[in-house]
Amino acid sequence: MKKFLKESNQSTTLYNGNCFDCLSDIQDESIDLIFADPPYNIGKKFGGFVDSWASDKHYAEWCYQWLELCLQKLKPNGSLYVMTSTQAMPYLDLWLRERITVLSRIVWHYDSSGVQAKKHFGSLYEPILFCVKDAKNYTFNADDIAIEAKTGATRKLIDYRKPVPTPYNTTKVPGNAWYIPRVRYRMPEYEQHPSQKPEALLERIIKASSNEGDLILEPFAGTFTACAVAQKLGRKAIGIELETEYFKTGLRRLRITDNFNGELLKPLNKTFVRANSRI
Repeated sequence: MKKFLKESNQSTTLYNGNCFDCLSDIQDESIDLIFADPPYNIGKKFGGFVDSWASDKHYAEWCYQWLELCLQKLKPNGSLYVMTSTQAMPYLDLWLRERITVLSRIVWHYDSSGVQAKKHFGSLYEPILFCVKDAKNYTFNADDIAIEAKTGATRKLIDYRKPVPTPYNTTKVPGNAWYIPRVRYRMPEYEQHPSQKPEALLERIIKASSNEGDLILEPFAGTFTACAVAQKLGRKAIGIELETEYFKTGLRRLRITDNFNGELLKPLNKTFVRANSRI
C-alpha cells in the first residue's frame, strides 16, 4: 500500500508524503539537479510539523539518511544544492565532502525587517552547498547567469597587463555571496509559508546547473518554488511535501489542478494574510 499521494501533469510530478517514502518511488540516477531545502532544526512550525530534533546529532543523522537517497537518485553528471541552518551546515559539509565534490559554499544574504538579536550578532544569511558527483563532467551554464561586472561595465577600465590593452569584461559569473531579498507578503510570488525561498534564488541555481528538458527534484518542496521556476524555464520537475496544505499550494501554483478532494484551490488573499497574521 502506497504511503503517499501523487499528482502529475506533462512536466511536473508532486508528492504528498514523507520524503523517504516518496524518494523510494523515484528511479535511481534519473535526476539532473536536486535542490534540497529541509527543515533547519530551529523550531519553526510548518503546518502540523515543528522542525525540532532532540539534538544536533539526531538532526544530522536524519539529514544523512535523505541525502544518501538523494545521491542515489542523482545522475552521474548531476548537481546537488543543499541548504540548512548556519549551525547545522558544518555537519552536512563534512559528510558530503567524503561522498561528492563540494564545488562552492554559497552565502545567500538578505535584509531583515524583523527584530534582531541584542546579545550577539544576528544571522542575515543562509548557507548553500553546491555539489557535483563528477567534478569533470557536470552542467554549469555560465553565460545564462552572468551579471554586470562593475569594473568593466561601469568604470570602463582598460587592462594594460595584456599584450594588447583590452577593456575589462562587462559581465561576469556571480561570486559565492548572493544578495537576493527574501519573499515578503506583498510580493506577487508570496505564499503563506514561514521559509519560502525567492524565485530569483532558484532561477539562478536552475539556469546554472540544468538545461531545458532536464529533471529537477525538490525533496522538501514547501511552496514548490523550485518546481514553479523549473516549469517557467522549460524543465521537468518532481516536488515532495509532507504537509497537505502546502501540497495543495503546489497543485494550484503548478496548475496541476484547481480542485483537491472537492475543495476549490484559490490563490492566497495577501491583504487578508497581512491583516490576520504575524508574518
